[in-house]
Amino acid sequence: MTLQPEATGLSMVVSPSTPTFEHKTARFSDDRQEHSMHERPTKVPRLMSALSRHPVDSELVYWPKHLLPQTFPSARVFAYGYDTRVRHALGAPVSKNNVYDIASDFLRTLEAERRSQPSRPLIFIAHSLGGIVVKELLRQSRGHQVHHSHLHHIYKATAAVLFLELLMVAQILVVSQIVSTLMPTSERLRELRDEFGLMTRREGWIIYSFQEQYGVQRLGDKKVVEDVSSCLGDPSLEITQHIASDHMDMCRFSGVQDHEYRKVIGALDLIRARMSEKLVNIEQSSATQELARQRELRMDAMWFRAIDARYATIKAAHAKTCKWLLQRSEYQDWLNVAKISTHHGLFWIKGKPGSGKSTLLKFAVQSIRKVMRSAVVICFFFNARGEDLEKSTLGMYRSLLSQLLRALPDIQEILDHFTPVQDGDSIRWHIEHLRNLFAAAVQRLGERHLICFIDALDESDEDQIRDLVAFLEELGRPTASSPIKFHVCLSSRHYPHISISNGIEMTLEGQEGHDQDISNFLNSELKAGGGRVFEAVKDEILNRASGIFLWVALVVQILNKEYDHGRVHALRKRLKEIPDGLDKLFEDILTRDNAHFEELILCLQWILYAKRPLRREELYYAVLSGTDEEALTPWDPEMLTAQDIDKYILSCSKGLAETTKSKSQTVQFIHESVRDFLLEKNGINKLRSELDFGRSHERLKQCCYSYMKIDLSADLPRHIELPKASTPEAKDLRTRVSIKFPFLEFAVDNVLFHADHAARHDISQDFFLRVFNTEQWIFLGNVFERFQVRRRLKHGPFSLLLIFAQKDLAGLVRS
Repeated sequence: MTLQPEATGLSMVVSPSTPTFEHKTARFSDDRQEHSMHERPTKVPRLMSALSRHPVDSELVYWPKHLLPQTFPSARVFAYGYDTRVRHALGAPVSKNNVYDIASDFLRTLEAERRSQPSRPLIFIAHSLGGIVVKELLRQSRGHQVHHSHLHHIYKATAAVLFLELLMVAQILVVSQIVSTLMPTSERLRELRDEFGLMTRREGWIIYSFQEQYGVQRLGDKKVVEDVSSCLGDPSLEITQHIASDHMDMCRFSGVQDHEYRKVIGALDLIRARMSEKLVNIEQSSATQELARQRELRMDAMWFRAIDARYATIKAAHAKTCKWLLQRSEYQDWLNVAKISTHHGLFWIKGKPGSGKSTLLKFAVQSIRKVMRSAVVICFFFNARGEDLEKSTLGMYRSLLSQLLRALPDIQEILDHFTPVQDGDSIRWHIEHLRNLFAAAVQRLGERHLICFIDALDESDEDQIRDLVAFLEELGRPTASSPIKFHVCLSSRHYPHISISNGIEMTLEGQEGHDQDISNFLNSELKAGGGRVFEAVKDEILNRASGIFLWVALVVQILNKEYDHGRVHALRKRLKEIPDGLDKLFEDILTRDNAHFEELILCLQWILYAKRPLRREELYYAVLSGTDEEALTPWDPEMLTAQDIDKYILSCSKGLAETTKSKSQTVQFIHESVRDFLLEKNGINKLRSELDFGRSHERLKQCCYSYMKIDLSADLPRHIELPKASTPEAKDLRTRVSIKFPFLEFAVDNVLFHADHAARHDISQDFFLRVFNTEQWIFLGNVFERFQVRRRLKHGPFSLLLIFAQKDLAGLVRS
């Protein structure tokens, strides 16, 4: 390394106005005097001038300062000098520093100087023993990756090292005191050389090593450092070249036209060219990585919690059922690519409520995935009993796109041309964006086969479904005359009727295979003894089923219960008491006895009117809040298991509700026809009059407020100061409280929601608002709030009115 003669330590040599690179040059010195360039630090002229082949030339210049800016005009140039305090023959004191100490000081000084722009590319130019210092500096910087990342920046920013007579192993013939003072052992030098080679290969550094061409006269024309000791010895890692000078003069140049300096210029030009290529590659790689990151963010934003909840909850087809579909001509023609011009890839299965359409479609999905392994199969099952995204085409497009882009990563490029609408830290999806993305994805299929299943169209908004069908028809037209293989299978009830121009339609009821499925199910599941009794009961069920699989399944449950009680003789009588059709059957199930009637009513109200589907433990405590407040104690999962809660829900819903198999495990009706019966056909008022919308919300409000009064003092004392919302302590507190009090967060979030809906239906909230504990509500809300800025301050005289306005609670505002 070369030292600017005016200083030891790190000093600025050249500072351009707009630097893009940095050169660090340094060398060792043994005193603190100021020197002119041609005098050199005293060690060299006093110890080695007599050994030099060339006399000292007063016209020589300090090339890092005077020549380097002409070669590298955009580079900042620093020099680093270190003081050994060695006198060859005068017995002056010897410095206690060694290479490790010098490199450590150099590293920390350099990092501090570059701290404002730590990623700026860095080139080291090292002379003689200084090469060891640079290698040790880089070794130390590499080791600081974990605990001192700021020091690790030097290692990562290094782009190239230019050595002027690098000392690789301890084979130097002069200045023995300096060598013994500074240098590690020969064994450690070899280790350092090997480590440096590994670092170079790993990081792709550009290494250029200059070697002395001439020996020194006083040493019998021997070189101070032999060639074998001044290089890495690996041509794949470095370029080597000779300077036509001896060891002392190889850093002396007269100007930019100096023949030997032209060699240095050539090396620096090569380094610059390779660095430019490397920077372009880094920029391209960085751009590619950023593109991949943005794609992944947008992919993640498509996902939602209940994205596959309905599909997961549908029970698999019973053994020996649904297989007939695979043999139907309608189904085979739909998948026949040669016939796509006639049906444009569209197949629509229609059937009555409860006829088994969803089960059939799930069977088809699973079958095609087994048989057509090269095809990409995606699906979405609408769920009117689920969250908003489960019953909207917005959620459908998000689900289908997520599946498709995960299956075919090369198509993810369509996301690069999409400008997302940001909603804080999240992406707000619009139906037009998603529709355009889906169409673009289909157009990029090439010759790949995409098969899409969409179930229960009738469980979404009719206008949305009409737009969806029109979009699918439009998407299918060009595929009829192109290599794109895009097939869509839909299922729905008969109503609402939506006409299609091209496509294959199949009605489920009346299909011989479907009737045989019901017969196979009865043979397997019905417990009615044997012989003529069984055949008679089975035949009557088949005659009355009208193709409604759900009716058959519910009847089998009722009859099997009679059979388990030993009432074989009464099976036919009980069957005659069961009404035809789902609606009458639901009414019979719900009104046949009055056992736990209050729990039944409240359970149905919660499933019907809750703002979102409740998790099973939430529903358990929501029902208790309105039927048995004394039982409202902290939940102990060991005393009350999830299986116990499932049994309770099954009992108080009389078998018409179930826990989904989604991650959140919410509770919903076993079929959409149950909700239809209770709401559209006024079945809820057949259980008890005056169970209308407003009175139901009033009761749910009372349940929420009752649960908010539960004793929390042992787990959540009111006097505690809440940790900041984003901290791990706050997250632990939320988790702990949510586990012990499962219904609390929902109750706090929705007590005013239910009060507002009751108020909108002319149920007075005056008394409730007078007794409402606003301070307690704010405190509990802050416990569950995940963002500090959204936490509320303690209430003021107008705070409730402000809260009503913020939450758009118009009914309460009027109150």
